[in-house]
Amino acid sequence: MRIAEISSPADHRRASAADSDHTTALSLIESTIKSLERHLPAHPLPDSFSSELQLHLAQLSQLAPFPNSIKLLVWKLSYRLWNTCVDLSNASTAKISEEHAKLRQVAAELLFLTADVVGIPSPGFKAALFYYKTGLIWHDIRKFDLANNCFEKATDLVSNIEINSVSDDDERKFLLDLNLARSRAAWEVSDRNLAFALLNRSKNVLFGVSRNYNALANQYLTFGKTLLSISEGSVVNEALKLMNDALELCEKGLRVVKRTEETLNLKELRLKTLRFIAAAHLQSDDFESVLKCVKVLREVGSGGDHHPSLSVLAMKAWLGLGRYGEAEKELRGMVVNKGIPEGVWVSAVESYFLAAGAAGAETVKGVFLGLLERCHVSAGAAIRVVNKVVGSGLSNGEGMKLRANVVNELVSDERVVVLFDREGAAKERTTMHALLWNCATEYFRSKDYLLSAEMFEKSMLYVPHGIENRILRAKGYRVLCLCYLGLLQLDRAEEYINEAEKLEPNIASAFLKFKIFLQKNDHNSAIAQMQAMPSCLDFTTDFISLAAHEAVACRSLPVAVASLSQLLNFYSSGRPMPTNEVVIFRTLVTILSQDPANDTDVLKHMKRAHARQSEIGADLFFGKCEVGRREKNWFAGNAWNFGVRTGQEQNYDLSAEFFKLASEFYGVLGDGETEGNETMVCKSIILSVSAIIADEKHKNSTLLETEVRQAIELLGRAGKILISSSASTRKNEDQVEVIEPNFFFIYTWTAFDLYSRLTDMAAQQLQLVKTFASSKSCNPKHLLQIGFEASQGQRSNHEVAIFAFNTCLAALLASPTPDYQTVALVLRKLISIGTIHKGDPDDDSIIEMYKHAYRIMVGLREGEYPIEEAKWLAMTAWNRAALPVKMGQIDTAKKWMNIGLELAMKVPGMHTYRSCMEDYLAGFEKKLNGRENGESRTLAVS
Repeated sequence: MRIAEISSPADHRRASAADSDHTTALSLIESTIKSLERHLPAHPLPDSFSSELQLHLAQLSQLAPFPNSIKLLVWKLSYRLWNTCVDLSNASTAKISEEHAKLRQVAAELLFLTADVVGIPSPGFKAALFYYKTGLIWHDIRKFDLANNCFEKATDLVSNIEINSVSDDDERKFLLDLNLARSRAAWEVSDRNLAFALLNRSKNVLFGVSRNYNALANQYLTFGKTLLSISEGSVVNEALKLMNDALELCEKGLRVVKRTEETLNLKELRLKTLRFIAAAHLQSDDFESVLKCVKVLREVGSGGDHHPSLSVLAMKAWLGLGRYGEAEKELRGMVVNKGIPEGVWVSAVESYFLAAGAAGAETVKGVFLGLLERCHVSAGAAIRVVNKVVGSGLSNGEGMKLRANVVNELVSDERVVVLFDREGAAKERTTMHALLWNCATEYFRSKDYLLSAEMFEKSMLYVPHGIENRILRAKGYRVLCLCYLGLLQLDRAEEYINEAEKLEPNIASAFLKFKIFLQKNDHNSAIAQMQAMPSCLDFTTDFISLAAHEAVACRSLPVAVASLSQLLNFYSSGRPMPTNEVVIFRTLVTILSQDPANDTDVLKHMKRAHARQSEIGADLFFGKCEVGRREKNWFAGNAWNFGVRTGQEQNYDLSAEFFKLASEFYGVLGDGETEGNETMVCKSIILSVSAIIADEKHKNSTLLETEVRQAIELLGRAGKILISSSASTRKNEDQVEVIEPNFFFIYTWTAFDLYSRLTDMAAQQLQLVKTFASSKSCNPKHLLQIGFEASQGQRSNHEVAIFAFNTCLAALLASPTPDYQTVALVLRKLISIGTIHKGDPDDDSIIEMYKHAYRIMVGLREGEYPIEEAKWLAMTAWNRAALPVKMGQIDTAKKWMNIGLELAMKVPGMHTYRSCMEDYLAGFEKKLNGRENGESRTLAVS
């Protein structure tokens, strides 16, 4: 023996220490496995087991290589761990968890550490089998990377085995299963190329066993079916290739098969593959190939393939080729074949109708009713057929009525109705009702009320008559009422709503009845129905608002007014309202204003609106900011417009009320305002009082003293605003006067008229006119009118008249181009007033008037001063001398004669008169001189 081969004591000590480390690591692993064995299957697995085992496994791995005795111990522990996992899995009903897969992974890795153990047959296969089964678990919980890792390790373990040397059937099957598992894992992570490569590689491990051919062909078919389900044209060819490979494998397997059972399995798989090949051709619109496949399937073997899908495939292929006759034969042939499942022929009916469209509706109905006669048909099948016919009809307008008629006939057939009356069909009955209801709703939205009504009526067949369905039946009657309202069949609509009210009296029924009365133009009944709505338990004010909208739409203005008036009653109740109160008032006024006969009602509601805003405040009633200002101005502006219009129509009493109301609206303060629109307040008040006076004259009546004082008090507010405005204008000469001059005049005119009705108001009248005369609003025409008014009638005021005429005369003469016609008129009025109120012929004021007239005429062109007025002045002045002559007032008489002669000299065309005057005056003076001498003598003689 060589020295090198003799173990030293140190070597023995190192081996002993290594054995001790192995024993320690294995003891820890065994301890953890024992704890796992004691774990109750009902409780979830904690992660402590796997983490401890992985830690111990890592420690054990560092001690490699192992002696064979240790390897055998590791194998025992691995199998013990694996069996424990199997027992836990079998005892638990829960789905395998990730923690469970980790424990299996540890068991596989323990075997992997000692795969070269001596004394165990085929250790590599057994370790690979652990990895394979662990990989399947990872695959099931969709951890594909971990699964693929296990499959790859298993593949590594068996990769060095010579395939031809494998004789055990289980090991042969394992090699195929491992390849297929890897292929499926690659497929799941979308690595198709690897998946296909592994499938092709699997052809090398078939070992001429028919069940292996079956398994591989089935996997090819599975991948092909998956690609086919994607429904993309680009993958159909790839799916067909896979299916053809599957078909080829079936054919090869049938050549090596030995058992009858395996022969049947392969034949069944071949037929199945052919059917899917036909489906793939159908998906790629290769209809001829589909029919060829179907023909082969039907001719294969002694009796041929009678799978239900063949008729469907053939029918769809014929439909694709546009040969509807052959397609219909296939469809009707399915009625005879009792072995075809319900779902298959229902799908066929759907496909046929989808392709044939409205032309196939009658065929579908006939096929379905034929099926009812030959076999048990479920309510669900009827729903699918009806849904297909109805759904296609709604998706496009073609044949809509034909489809609807077919559906109506189908669902009203007693045999179909009976399907839904069976016990346990309550859910399907509800579904059919909903289907027909939704279809009818779509027709209603498209305004095809006749079809909608028919469909709603058919849906009622699927509502039981029990008390629990009373509300649903009432709902059906209400929608039928709506349909016949749309068709303007009002009597029939009323019949349906009456039935609905019997079943469920509610606000919706009440409102529909209201609509019927509206359509019938029965305004009284409509108003009564609207007023009865609040008695309904489910009443909300929205329905009154909606009633008003409906009435407006139907041009039923009395009903609209009544509805809005009713709605206003709820605003003080505190309940939530659909819109702001001011909007209701505005709408009401707008509606009423469409007919002038409603002016009184307009006034009433506008007064009501004003009272309401006074009650709750302007901000709450009108709103705040710009919205509130717009609303307030709308009411004020409309009150003004109504005042103008009624005034133009000589309804002065209404006009006065509207203008007064306008002043109140214009004066409303809100949203932080400190003053209202004072200008419009002033104008409105002035026009209101003017309308009061105009109404008095129009009706030939007399205002009571209380009414006069009320008018004066109202007018006083306008006067303050006018004076304030005038004062501000005088302070700033550049300021534009905001109140038009005419309003100051109207104010003065009306105030003068009112003052004249009360005693001891002459001074106030004079002061009123003086104030007006001092304003910039005054002009000579205004003064002339005031002067005329003050100079005539029972309530005349000559002081005012004289002031007005004198001021007017001064203004006229101050003009660069005086209107001498008016000047002459004013002079005549002043002379007339002076004559009446100052009757003495020698009154200097009257003489001064004539002299003033003379001074005016001096320097004028001939005819510039009105000739007739000048003649009147000359002749009246001359004639005024008559009375003093008779009374012996010689000096006064001569004064008047001289004035008359001077005036006559200024008047063209009075030459003859002037000569006579001169002669008379000369004779008068001569006579006067002679008489004076004679009288002296006479007196002396006396």
